[in-house]
Amino acid sequence: MSFDDPSLFINRELSMLAFQRRVLEEADDRALPVFERLKFLGIVSSNLDEYFMVRVSGVKQQVLVGVTDKSADGRLPQEQALAIADMAQQFVTEVYGVYNRLLADIRDKTGAVIVGGLELGADQQQAARDYFNTAVFPALTPLAVDPGHPFPHLRNKSLNVALFLRRKEAKQPRRGKKQGTIAPAVPEISLAVVQMPTVLPRLVKLPATTGTAFLPLEELIAVQAAELFPGFTVVEAAFFRVTRNWDINIDEEESEDLVSAVQEELRRRDRGMAVRLELSAGSSEEVERMLCNALAIAPYEVYRLPGPLQLQDFTALAEGETRPELFVDPLTPAVPLAFRDTDNPVFNVIRDKDVLLHHPYESFDPVVRFIEEAADDPNVLAIKQTLYRTSWNSPFVRALSRAAENGKQVAVLVEITARFDEANNIAWARRLEDSGVHVVYGLLGLKTHAKVALVVRRESTTIRRYIHLGTGNYNPQTARGYTDLSLFTARPEIADDVSALFNMLTGLSDAPKWKRLTVAPLSLQDRVLFLIGREAERAKKGEPARIVGKMNSLVDPTVIRALYEASSAGVDIDLIVRGMCALRPGVPGVSERIRVTSVVDRFLEHSRILVFGTGATAEAYLSSADWMTRNFARRIEVMFPIEDPVIKARILDEIMATYLADNQKARRLAADGTWARADANGANPVRSQAALLALAHAAAEPKPSVTGSWRVEAGRLSLAPRPTPGS
Repeated sequence: MSFDDPSLFINRELSMLAFQRRVLEEADDRALPVFERLKFLGIVSSNLDEYFMVRVSGVKQQVLVGVTDKSADGRLPQEQALAIADMAQQFVTEVYGVYNRLLADIRDKTGAVIVGGLELGADQQQAARDYFNTAVFPALTPLAVDPGHPFPHLRNKSLNVALFLRRKEAKQPRRGKKQGTIAPAVPEISLAVVQMPTVLPRLVKLPATTGTAFLPLEELIAVQAAELFPGFTVVEAAFFRVTRNWDINIDEEESEDLVSAVQEELRRRDRGMAVRLELSAGSSEEVERMLCNALAIAPYEVYRLPGPLQLQDFTALAEGETRPELFVDPLTPAVPLAFRDTDNPVFNVIRDKDVLLHHPYESFDPVVRFIEEAADDPNVLAIKQTLYRTSWNSPFVRALSRAAENGKQVAVLVEITARFDEANNIAWARRLEDSGVHVVYGLLGLKTHAKVALVVRRESTTIRRYIHLGTGNYNPQTARGYTDLSLFTARPEIADDVSALFNMLTGLSDAPKWKRLTVAPLSLQDRVLFLIGREAERAKKGEPARIVGKMNSLVDPTVIRALYEASSAGVDIDLIVRGMCALRPGVPGVSERIRVTSVVDRFLEHSRILVFGTGATAEAYLSSADWMTRNFARRIEVMFPIEDPVIKARILDEIMATYLADNQKARRLAADGTWARADANGANPVRSQAALLALAHAAAEPKPSVTGSWRVEAGRLSLAPRPTPGS
């Protein structure tokens, strides 16, 4: 069988939907606290929005312009669009099944219920009427739809109420302005749209004899809609929501001012083409027909929902609740011993040894301190940093601004085309520039996705450079919910490469001959293919050969074919892939030595870790890049080696071994493209995220009773002593 055979590839868009199903399983897991499950349901709802705004819109654009190129699995764009719709329709049914079960459990444990507008008792009706008149009615703008009132433009993801209205008294035809003409009568049935205000809470609390009752705002508007249209009777009320293409399209070579071009695209983006219409299940065919015509929506793009729209809003049910049994235990990241003394500068800790932090199990504060201390240290001469995504009140932005104001040379690469963070990043760029920071926007046509910081410090008679390299963003908020790795180092070879990288990004210098880093789009794919091929050659010689990779997505066809070749040559391959995976494992003669695992648990798996080889010859790398074509070809990415033997042992024997041993939250990918939970081991249960958190706290104890790393021996996970630095 040729490794180009389309049957060897799983469709990437369908694979992403399969990931959403794995997240939904967490919302349906009754072993979890109810509000943790509600969080996962909200994540699924938000993820589906992004999926349609980006993935589905991309496929639709291909259909509209007549693209005839097939995907790796052999589908034309139109075939992909229909396959997505079929799978998504089925998935929506599953989502609302989970929603109903979860709401029943929330009711049983908290007394909170969601009520419909037609289910209200007398006291509730009066309370709803009072709230509508005082808080809701003034914020509404009823919009008629007729020849004199065109269908309104609806913002992306906005909730709306469509109303069919009938005049209470028939209105006769009236004489037109021209002599002898008759103007048409007002239609018996009229259409109107009411857009729900985003400034008001989605859930309206109402009095209840027991527990707490919540009425969705759209239901309140529907039952009170007659107040908006005096003289009309409401014949039908339907709830709907439109999702639009949310990608921006910038021709950087034609844009004299990239920031202005992005801002202009952001203003236009809310008018992007519609890619999904969500409609309440009981709506009439006539409502659906009129909305499809107005929004240019095809029938297969309509999703009739058997419950409330925009389920992420229902996480508000947890607001005000304090009972600990309803939530997971609060996260308390461990603070490694090396960083426990906040009076001891980070530079002192990392001057003579590399330090690895595993977030969120270990605190992100040392990364923040690294830049904050550099901003205030009189011996620091320069700071350079990439910012792809950061928090709304970023300590990094504050520190970098302060550093420039303190007279240091500060250069920051802000990626203003980071999807969904464009406006936020433009605001940070303006603020940094106002403080005297030299802000650049990277290389034409490439997103800068690498996570790199460089501090240049004068020490006695020498200049020393300190480096932070990460797999995740400089965002303290997501660092509490995403698993990522941070490496601090002062190794001269890595410092040389990082300095050269910034010179390439901020100046006009050509790419150097890299000493330690591998940089996309220059050489990352070639390097990955070389490392995979090297293991294949070892296997052909009868030598031990092994590849272990952890990433968010694996869809690049060239790399997948290389993995198939390595498997066929005898290489054992374990892949831990959170989301999209186009590789099909377990195919006889092709990928039978490849195993694919996905871990879905409390924290979002985000770290990228690569291991090639076994035993003393094993090489470990961390990276900002997934194995996707865009990361290899259209982004500035960095892959860097782990050279410290203690840290490398930790990555191999503790982190990767723990993930591979997970038998509680891991799912395995089968050759037919389906996912199933790993076989639970009651005698030796391993939940990787819980194990890694416990291990981080044990290692942070001054005299830990148990320290070490997880090792898999004879199929069991055991704790082995973690080597100490310098051993």
